[in-house]
Amino acid sequence: MNEQKRLGFGIVGLGNISGMHAKAIMEIEGCTLVAGLDRRQESVDAFANTYGCRGYTDIDAFLADDEIDIVTIATPSGLHLEGALAAAKAKKHLIIEKPIEITKARSQQIIDACTENGVKLMGIFPSRFHDAPQMVKKAIDEGRFGRIVMADAQIKWYRSQAYYDSGAWRGTWELDGGGAMMNQGIHAIDLMQWLAGDVEEVFAFSDTLTHERIEVEDTAVAVLRFAHGGLGVIEATTSAYPGFLKRVEILGSKGSVVIEEESIVKWQFEDEREEDAKIRESFLNTTETGGGAADPMAIGYHGHKRLFESFVNSLRTGSAVEIDGPSSLKAVEIIEAVYMSAKSGKKVKLPI
Repeated sequence: MNEQKRLGFGIVGLGNISGMHAKAIMEIEGCTLVAGLDRRQESVDAFANTYGCRGYTDIDAFLADDEIDIVTIATPSGLHLEGALAAAKAKKHLIIEKPIEITKARSQQIIDACTENGVKLMGIFPSRFHDAPQMVKKAIDEGRFGRIVMADAQIKWYRSQAYYDSGAWRGTWELDGGGAMMNQGIHAIDLMQWLAGDVEEVFAFSDTLTHERIEVEDTAVAVLRFAHGGLGVIEATTSAYPGFLKRVEILGSKGSVVIEEESIVKWQFEDEREEDAKIRESFLNTTETGGGAADPMAIGYHGHKRLFESFVNSLRTGSAVEIDGPSSLKAVEIIEAVYMSAKSGKKVKLPI
């Protein structure tokens, strides 16, 4: 791709998260927000007026816009497949909100379509691009943890009944794909597996404990065995008032780290290095948002910006996409295994 060409973005689905996409895109050098697409004319008009771009209600007209090179998908999770397949067929590169789809099989259809049409695909897991997880990943790659014996993901959030009642799609299997695990917990689960490695076995329980008129779970726990032999736990709920920052713990025989959202609250290694004290000081209070723990919009868009920038760099240089289709699929597969185990009462082995 011509390095001098401005890359145009189009956003499919103009709900809450689309504003994060728009703000991130508008700050990336050499890129422009071309258009937004939604089925509701009022949403299209409001978005176009706010961000100074074109608006469409017809997907064929949207995809026929020659100025759009990259499509970001921000529709409800169970609607990702329809827009993604159409965009791939139209030879548009794709960036898709978590999860890329609500099951492994539907996700794989998107991955295959992108491969067949020669377009690139990236899943949106912006937590991977925060500074704290990047520091932890570096330490893991350097072998500072020794053997990872345990890795945990904790998502103890709060969502009111009004949140679920605010949209007919919320809390449904068809469009949400699940509850506390799939909708809220997936970012922490993805971060845990990206840092600690592939999950081999899952045993889980789930229930709906405090919310009404939803099909999915608001509370779930899972015990994990990683491929390297280490163990782990996932705890996910949307019933824990007032809501707490997501927490990922990586515990090893020679060192352990605890991340709370964008902060590092524990950083301790057997081979203490000169930079460790500075890391503990610098990363202790780096979370500047609510992390989505109680308010889904209490998040920043800086992680999205870094992720989009990474994708643009991949297009311009021909380098590999940092969170490609198979990488985006890992958290979906873990969560699907959690649901299978909770339903059957049996241990589930991965891959499913």
